[in-house]
Amino acid sequence: MTKTLESGGLDESPGVLPPQLAAVLRPELPSLSSEIITEIRRSIPEYARPLDGPYGQALRSGVEQALTTFVDQIAVPSAPHDRRDDTCRRLGQLEALEGRTMDNLQAAYRIGAHVAWRRAMKVGMRNTLSSSIMTRLADALFIYIDELASLSLEGYLEAKAQSAEEVEERRRRLLHVILEGPDVPRRAISDLAELADWPVPDEVTLVAVQTGAQCTGTSLDRDVLTDLCCVEPHLLVPGPLGPDQRAALETVLAGNRAAVGLTVPLTDAAESLRWARQALALNRAGTIGNGHVTWCEDHLVTLWLLSDAALLHQLARRQFAPMHDLTPRQRDRLTQTLGAWLETRGTAAEIADVLDIHPQTVRYRIRQLDRILGDQLKDPDARFALELVLRATRLRAGSTP
Repeated sequence: MTKTLESGGLDESPGVLPPQLAAVLRPELPSLSSEIITEIRRSIPEYARPLDGPYGQALRSGVEQALTTFVDQIAVPSAPHDRRDDTCRRLGQLEALEGRTMDNLQAAYRIGAHVAWRRAMKVGMRNTLSSSIMTRLADALFIYIDELASLSLEGYLEAKAQSAEEVEERRRRLLHVILEGPDVPRRAISDLAELADWPVPDEVTLVAVQTGAQCTGTSLDRDVLTDLCCVEPHLLVPGPLGPDQRAALETVLAGNRAAVGLTVPLTDAAESLRWARQALALNRAGTIGNGHVTWCEDHLVTLWLLSDAALLHQLARRQFAPMHDLTPRQRDRLTQTLGAWLETRGTAAEIADVLDIHPQTVRYRIRQLDRILGDQLKDPDARFALELVLRATRLRAGSTP
């Protein structure tokens, strides 16, 4: 026969806790809350803080809200629990903001469950609750604790994600400020670097990356600043790249085309990026590099020679103006011979070997060159300019000497 609270017993319908149980448990909540808080603070040193401080107040509010909502839901299973959910998430967020893992908070929930169950057993004995009700109460209690822990984990992960996003945004801003050039006050960089938790290095190396690059790894140092979402993606690596960092960079880029600038003082970061972007463009054009990552330090002369295409064109027009009336075929043959002569300063036979032609043909062409460019060939500065134009033209055409 079913008993009611008014007749001295509780409803023992299977599968649910009797609503009348809430009236039995509710008077225990104030002292139980204090007991749980005391045990948590005793067992977990990180929580042994003044209870009138922000963290102490959050702990007290969390315990009281959790216990009250548990009893409310026994009385009315549909009772709202929004405040409890917010409080649990807030506890998880505090753990993230404190820089801790969830271990302490998970331990606190276990302590709370054990203390609450000890009290529940005392209440059960005092009120002669049946074993069926006590079993259901135990199940409900530990399921409830798992629910609280899950809510706190949600808050923890949300806070971690938000914190990571904020740090990344600050680091992107820092990267942009650094690249504004040497006129940016050092103090401005230092202040922003402190907010971004970034140690300011004396030297940096910039990396230009192809548009739309997808980095597939995370093995680069945490101190690498990145902006892969802009029109011209790029990275900033503190200091020079050693062998390990070179290998890590190639792994992270995972087949994306990139170019590594020179290591320069922090104030010259924009120059390093400019060279890297130039090298990346030349790599795309097939002029330099035969891999996915191009290193500027391996192509310094080429980068210099091809740094200003318009100026190179003007220099070529002036230096080779005397050849203007020749046919393209004649100009091509003479410039090949001139290039070989300027680079080797060899005999007709040696130049003939380089060009794979007859020595007599070389002598004939040199006489033509002397007639057309005689004054320039006698002037060291003019010879240097001629050689620069020929080398740069060859590089831009992708041919070899």
